[in-house]
Order: sequence, then structure tokens, then C-alpha cells
Amino acid sequence: MRSLILRCWTGRLLTGFGAFSTSQNKVITQAAALPHVRYVRKMVHFQTEERGHPNSPDYRIYFKTSEEKYISPFHDIPLIAETEQDNDLPAKKPKKNESEALVLVKLIPTFTYNKYGFNFQIATKEPLNPIKQDVKKGKLRYVANIFPHKGYIWNYGALPQTWEDPHHTDEETKCCGDNDPIDVCEIGSRVCFPGQVIQVKVLGILAMIDEGEMDWKVIAINAEDPDAQKLNSIKDVYKSRPGHLEATVDWFKKYKVPDGKPENQFGYNGQFLDKEFAVEIIKSTHEHWKTLVQKQPAVCIKNITCCESPFKCSADEARDVVLSVRKLQYDMDKWHFV
Repeated sequence: MRSLILRCWTGRLLTGFGAFSTSQNKVITQAAALPHVRYVRKMVHFQTEERGHPNSPDYRIYFKTSEEKYISPFHDIPLIAETEQDNDLPAKKPKKNESEALVLVKLIPTFTYNKYGFNFQIATKEPLNPIKQDVKKGKLRYVANIFPHKGYIWNYGALPQTWEDPHHTDEETKCCGDNDPIDVCEIGSRVCFPGQVIQVKVLGILAMIDEGEMDWKVIAINAEDPDAQKLNSIKDVYKSRPGHLEATVDWFKKYKVPDGKPENQFGYNGQFLDKEFAVEIIKSTHEHWKTLVQKQPAVCIKNITCCESPFKCSADEARDVVLSVRKLQYDMDKWHFV
């Protein structure tokens, strides 16, 4: 499976923007309280734009700034939430505690495999890396319900500006990276919507091995979640949410079995590693990403903000990429009287 600071309605600093439908132009001031609504969620600095047809292989969610400049959620959203923001450009001084200031691009809501008809992933091989529906062998991919679990059991997403290098071998598992941004299981109580970006607090990490590749799963919580203050480590999760982490291992072990795949394996004896270990893995994947944007790999690294990258493009070039994809042609809020 394949991740700007604004002052939100609580008055606290929060990283975020959400799914945007081109058929409307509303501001949702409490989007976190209305995750099921699929119309405009336009935030202060960023918005998203849907292209193609929902629940089809051509559906895409592109990201852009408030100045209508299209960006890549893989390369142009900073990994560390900044303390200040000026004209949509990252501030120079990040928060001191990086484990509590990471940025998460959300892909799939909690307890759903088909709530919106989607199983999202970041299209790493496409220009500007939009969110798209996962496709396997030409067909849309949905994750089966593995009893007793109903779809995904957390909000699922990815950290921007990270990359699990397929040429880097983990010392413990002897497996290489899966060529994707690092995945995150966000265990907060608020159900996300696809394309939402939030600030998260890292709690730990699980070393999953997916068909021989390292596929790290970071455990984190929305920094604005009511439980965020009392959850500071993976041990706290075990204490306050009995069975949740055990269910996470069980889910990842079996979710591909209905597709005829073998059970996934885990490194480090299948144990969740602590926050400090998780932060080091994230830093490592961020360094691998820095190397990635300097070369032409098996993923698309077209971006508009990575100054030292030879693949930086202009805003006009980015716009042309999006305009080449068919525009969304439906209106979710239109009433039909028959």
C-alpha cells in the first residue's frame, strides 16, 4: 500500500488541508469534525483538486497552494511542521521536538475500505505525485475485511519527503526498502478524509516485511487529538488502548491473504520499537529522500520547491501536468427531483 501551518478553529497551530472539489468554493472551518463530507475543504494555505472520475482508475487528487500553484505531496510538503509560514514557503526554524512536529498526508480513513469507494495511494511514478486509487492488474484494489477487523483500523497515510530506498539494506532484517514514502498508522479518534494533511506525534514503529521488502509502519497520533498529551510512547499505547497494537500486527500479517498472498512477516521479533528508534528511521528515510531528488530514480521527482534538485519545474509546467488530466465532472451536492 502506498504522506503550512494554519491557525485552526481551536486557536492552536496545526498542519492541514483537505480534499477539494472544483465544483464548489467553500471554506470548512471545522473540517476535522466533518470527515465524512466530500466537498470543498479549502484551508488557509493549501487545497486539493480532484480530476478524473471517482471510483475509477483515472481519478486523481492533486495538491496546490493558495496561489494556485500545483505541488507534489511527496516532495514539496515539508516533513517537519514549521513554526512560521510566509507565502507558503517553509520557515527556517522547525519545532524543537521533531517527534511531535511531523507532517502526515492522510490517504485512507479509519474503519473503511470503501467509505468513499477508494483505496488511496500516492502515485510515486507520476508527475506531481497525486493521490490515486490503487490498481492491481488493471482493476481497482480494495482491502478485504479480515474478521474481526472492518477495513483499516486506523487512519492510514504517509510522511512527505521520506523514501524507503530499495538499495538500502536494513542491518537487522537484511531487507531493502520498498521504494515508497514511509507509511503511518495514525491512531487518533478523528476519522480523516483522503488528502488531509495534519501534524502528528510519533509514538513508535513496526518493522513489516512485505514480499521481502522493508515496509516500516510508524505509529503516531494527531497532535490535536484529545489523547495526544497523555500518549508519549509505545508503552502508553499498550496501557491506554489494550489490544490495538496486537490487532495492528494481526491486520498487517493477514490483509493480503484473501488476494492469494502469503502472510507478511516482521523484523525485530514482531515487536513495536520505541519513539526514539522510530525517529531515527524517519530521519534515515528523509536523508534517502534528499539523495533521491538529486537523481533520476524509478519514481517521479518533479517538484517546484527543492532548489537543489535538477528536476525542479516551474509553476506553469506543474499546471500543465494537472490540466492534461480530465477534470472532475460531478457535483455531490446537486439535488435531483424525479
